[in-house]
Amino acid sequence: MKKLLYILFFFLPVVVSAQFNLYKDSPLDYAWKNVGNAGFSIGQAYQPSLAISPIEGFPYMGYEDGTYMYKATVMRYDGINWVNVGNAGFSAGIIYSASLAFNQAGQPYILYSDGATYPSEKATVMKFDGTSWINVGEEGFSAGMIHSHSLAFSPSDGLPYAAYSDATKGGRATVMKFNGTDWVDVGVAGFSDVTAEFISLAFCPSDGHPYVAFADFENSFKANVMKFDGVSWVIVGIPNFSQSDVTNTSLAFCPSDGQPYVAYCDGAYMYKATVMRFDGTDWLNLGNAGFSAGSTASMNLAFCPSNGQPYVAYNDGMNMNKATVMKFDGTNWLNVGNAGFSAGQVDATNIAFNQSGQPFVGYQDFGNSNKATVMKYDSVFVGINEQQMSRFSPYPNPATDKITIEISEVTEGGNLSIVNIEGQQLITRQITEPKSQIDISNFPSGVYFVRVTNDRTVQVGKIMKN
Repeated sequence: MKKLLYILFFFLPVVVSAQFNLYKDSPLDYAWKNVGNAGFSIGQAYQPSLAISPIEGFPYMGYEDGTYMYKATVMRYDGINWVNVGNAGFSAGIIYSASLAFNQAGQPYILYSDGATYPSEKATVMKFDGTSWINVGEEGFSAGMIHSHSLAFSPSDGLPYAAYSDATKGGRATVMKFNGTDWVDVGVAGFSDVTAEFISLAFCPSDGHPYVAFADFENSFKANVMKFDGVSWVIVGIPNFSQSDVTNTSLAFCPSDGQPYVAYCDGAYMYKATVMRFDGTDWLNLGNAGFSAGSTASMNLAFCPSNGQPYVAYNDGMNMNKATVMKFDGTNWLNVGNAGFSAGQVDATNIAFNQSGQPFVGYQDFGNSNKATVMKYDSVFVGINEQQMSRFSPYPNPATDKITIEISEVTEGGNLSIVNIEGQQLITRQITEPKSQIDISNFPSGVYFVRVTNDRTVQVGKIMKN
């Protein structure tokens, strides 16, 4: 009986209205879609950092801007287009990498290694005050050169914290915070016993303590996590808890259990993805270690705020270094949409969620001249907000070679398109007759959506290609 109902479902056309979307709960009807244009930056966007405004819910991207001599630029999506936040290339000099974050009031801040302080290349943080980008405290506030940095805001006092590998301390980890007047050390500078690479900073939601994850240079680049307990920096669990060397550590806290989780590219598994969680005593694998299909790079971890599930985004070596996102469903790690969903190779993958739990991924897009691209996982019917109109009937269904689509009325500006479950538009044509015949013989077997649109309405139907 269930099988019969499943088959009958594909014979029913669907009319989409502003109030109701019949497909929003079906995973088959979701796909990764561009937010605005792919490659939206004017020029090359190196080492981009993605963050979602807690007020607007719109994505922002900060990056090294190749058009402006690699100075800092931040752009935001305004619901229609990507626009500059203040001036493009607003930093005093060239920057090296960017870390973008929002304070609780919704102001964007950006941390970077500042070429204007050459040869030291010290840490600088700037914020957008609604009109322009201004320095937060002193420009180049760190004692010396920094790299592998991370910016985050304390949930308890709302202050910005900057974590970085500190050249004046032999590359050991240092965390500083801005107290409203000056940048001051949190604990001692260079608190890690060893050189720290791939630093990631996050705050415990329950006690507000800052934690840092990093790879331990002196101990075969194994993973470490430390926290500031209010007095000093202490190891969380045991030191060097990963099985082998790691790269691209990413630290985040689970909203349900309040414990730290770390994702990394795992040298013990040919640099596939591994996520470990701290249970209060030990570091344990979340699902299988090395769960990705192939090697990974630019690992980034985030939790969905609506259901607490962990997601990872990365450059997927199994899919020509395109972007892939996976999530843990409580038992297994599963692909979110298609693996390798980006147009081409990517770098510096970032994942972030809006408040409703929708994932966004941003990256440097090799498929679009190294410009910035942001994509979101959404219904293939996103943007449909027209009122209901009469149905249409695609047949035969299922089909092998051709389908016929009949509509009750031909209106000016009418168009017909066929979309696959990835959201890609395969066929589009203008409607000039009540009956249209479409050749689908070259389509792979599977499910497709037929859309009939005009300037007032959208109708959607499903077909199955045998």
